[in-house]
Amino acid sequence: MAYTPTSQQATHGINGATGTNGTTGGTAGITSNTVSVDSTDNTDGLAHVPNSQPNAIEIAIYHRLSKVIDPELGRSITDLGMIAAIEATPRDALPSTYDVIVHVELTVAGCPLSKTITNQINEAVAAYPDATLIPHIEVSAMSQDKLANLVAQLKAERRQNPFAKPGIKTRIFAIASGKGGVGKSSVTANLAATFAALGYDTAAIDADIYGFSLPRLFGVHTQPTNLNGMLMPVVSWGVKLMSIGMFAGSERAILWRGPRLQRSLEQFLSDVWWGSPDVLLLDMAPGTGDMAISVAQTLPNVELVVVTTPQPSASEIAVRSGLVALQVPMKVRGVVENMSYFEHKGERLEIFGHGGGQRVSEQLTHALGYDVPLLAQLPLEPEIREIDDSGRPAVLTPSGELADTPLAAQFTTLAQSLMSSTK
Repeated sequence: MAYTPTSQQATHGINGATGTNGTTGGTAGITSNTVSVDSTDNTDGLAHVPNSQPNAIEIAIYHRLSKVIDPELGRSITDLGMIAAIEATPRDALPSTYDVIVHVELTVAGCPLSKTITNQINEAVAAYPDATLIPHIEVSAMSQDKLANLVAQLKAERRQNPFAKPGIKTRIFAIASGKGGVGKSSVTANLAATFAALGYDTAAIDADIYGFSLPRLFGVHTQPTNLNGMLMPVVSWGVKLMSIGMFAGSERAILWRGPRLQRSLEQFLSDVWWGSPDVLLLDMAPGTGDMAISVAQTLPNVELVVVTTPQPSASEIAVRSGLVALQVPMKVRGVVENMSYFEHKGERLEIFGHGGGQRVSEQLTHALGYDVPLLAQLPLEPEIREIDDSGRPAVLTPSGELADTPLAAQFTTLAQSLMSSTK
C-alpha cells in the first residue's frame, strides 16, 4: 500500500502563500486508498494523522522531500508534483528497518538534472532519524496533461518580465566594454562562476547576440529543455545560462537589428524559467548599440560594470560605454581593468601600458556626478585563456570549488564588493 499525494497537495505550493513548513495553508493531503492528511495545521505536517495509521513514515518522508528543490525550477519537488507515491515496507529480519520506494515523475524524460534530484531524494530518505530507511528511487516522466497543467501554472506567474517588477531583490549587472577583445566575456564567466561558488543563486544571459561565447566558456553543448513552450536554462558550473549560441543554426551569422534584437532579450527574460536568482549577469555586446538601449529599457534596476584594458585606445572607448548612463536610466557600478599586468619572475610587466582603468573611473566619476570606482585590476595569464577555453571558468577547480589562486581571490573580492554596494 503506497501513499500518493492528492492533486491539491502536489500543486498548492505554486498557487498559494507559503506556510510555516514550506507549504501553503488550506486543505491538502497524502492519501492511501481513502485516508487523507489534512494539513490545515502546518505546524509539523502530521497533526491529523490517526494514531492507528501504519504508514506514518511515508507521510513523514513526503514532508522531508518538500525541502528538496528542483535545481531548474527552483521549487520544491513536492510542490511541483514530482513525487507520485511513496512506499515503505518493513524488513522482517531487521527491526526498525524499511525499504522505501519513491516514485518520482520528472518534467521530461531524460531530464539532464535527474541524477542531482535523485541524489537529494536519497539523502533526504537515508537521513530519516527514527528508523533505518533504505531508499529506492523509481523515475519516470509526467504525463502530458500533468506537465501542461504545471507549465500553465508557472506561466501564470510569469506573464511579464520578472526582473522588472517593483521590489525585485535580484541584483542585475550588465558587463560592458567599449570595444571587443578586452576579455569582457571571460570576466563575465568567471564573475558568474565566483558568485555561484560563493553560494549565490546565479544566472547569466549571453546578450552579445552577434559574438556569443558563454556556452564555450562554460562547456555547454546542450540546448535548453523546452517544457511546453517554457525554456529551462542550462546549468553549468552552478550557473543558470541562456545564449543564442545554444540553439540550432547558431553557427550562421546573425543579422538582427532593432525590434528583433530587443525581442530576443525579452524572450530570454520572460520565456525562460529563471526562478528567483540572487544575481543576474548580462554579457553585453561591445559598444553602445541597440542591445545596450534594450537592456536599459527592459531592466530598470540594471547596474553597469565597464571592462577595459590599460591602453588609451581601449580606455577612451570604454568611457563611451559608461556614458550611456547619461541618456538611459542605468547606473554605472564600477570599472574592471583586465590584462593589467603579466607576472614574470616576480616582476609585473605592463604589456598594455598602465592607468587605463583609473582613467575610465575618473572620467566617468566626473561626467556622471557620482563615484565610479576602479573595482579590480586583473592579470594577463595564459592559464586563464587555456582553462576558460576548456569549458571551465578559470576561478574554479575541476570539482567546481573556488580555486586557491590569486585570480580567484580577486574575483571573490570583486563579487563581494558588487553585492555589498547599494543599488
